[in-house]
Amino acid sequence: MTPSFLQSAQRLQAAGQPYCLVSVLRVQPPASAKAGDKALVTGAGIVEGWIGGGCAQPAVLKTARRALLDGRARLIRISPSDVGSERELQDVLEFGMACHSGGTLELFVDPVLPQAQLVIVGDSPLAAALCTLAPRVGLPVTVLAHDADAARFPDAQRVLATEDAAAQLPPGAFVVVATQGRRDLQGLRAALAASARQVFFVASARKAQVLKAALIEAGHAADAVNAIVAPAGEPIGAQTPEEIALSVLATVVAAKRGPAPEPVAATPVPAIAAEMAAVMASAVAPAVAPAKSCCGG
Repeated sequence: MTPSFLQSAQRLQAAGQPYCLVSVLRVQPPASAKAGDKALVTGAGIVEGWIGGGCAQPAVLKTARRALLDGRARLIRISPSDVGSERELQDVLEFGMACHSGGTLELFVDPVLPQAQLVIVGDSPLAAALCTLAPRVGLPVTVLAHDADAARFPDAQRVLATEDAAAQLPPGAFVVVATQGRRDLQGLRAALAASARQVFFVASARKAQVLKAALIEAGHAADAVNAIVAPAGEPIGAQTPEEIALSVLATVVAAKRGPAPEPVAATPVPAIAAEMAAVMASAVAPAVAPAKSCCGG
């Protein structure tokens, strides 16, 4: 690989941009590519390198977009056949192309995804437990909470002591709102303002329903609000903050390993006073006792 190729790959990684490393494995002439040729391919197209001409590129781009969605590498073959044909032969995805050259290419499409990040919203015992456990399953942590004390979160990469720091959050992160009755609505607003891959809210089903209704009434997009996963966590009978954190992280890891959901655009953040009034009008229940299951809070 040339220095410019490596520099382009480093720039993509530094920017948190997912891409595919596409390598030509085998060539049956005539073809413009040769074995060993490589390219960096994002969802928008080829950034650097060469893997063949106009006949190969549409199939490579289509496959790269799929790989970036589910994180799975693919082996593809591009050979003379009917225009637009596509079939799966064991572990090879074959594309038929009516190219004048008549050659065949086999390529390996390997997705390179940014490291998943976890944003924990809230300054609660559960938030502290999540911050301790998450790095041990490969999730670097950013804590976002009003007047948060960084000393309570020694395992966090960053502690942002404000709920108005959405622009400072890593894009595409998983967000867990672990406010547990303290500034729940503000925490949910902060989560909706982030460019999150998925948002989880640790709360009872009833509490989540009331707060979601208040958010929608206050002007947030219903699609974004309804996409919040609540109650969060696997039903393992968790009671302590550490057990609840374990159940929530199991759900986050499952989402991390699965395909990315369709992104939902964030909506403008309305005034907190209007949202608090909406909650009062919705007759929010009094504070509940400490959680006794994975969905407590």
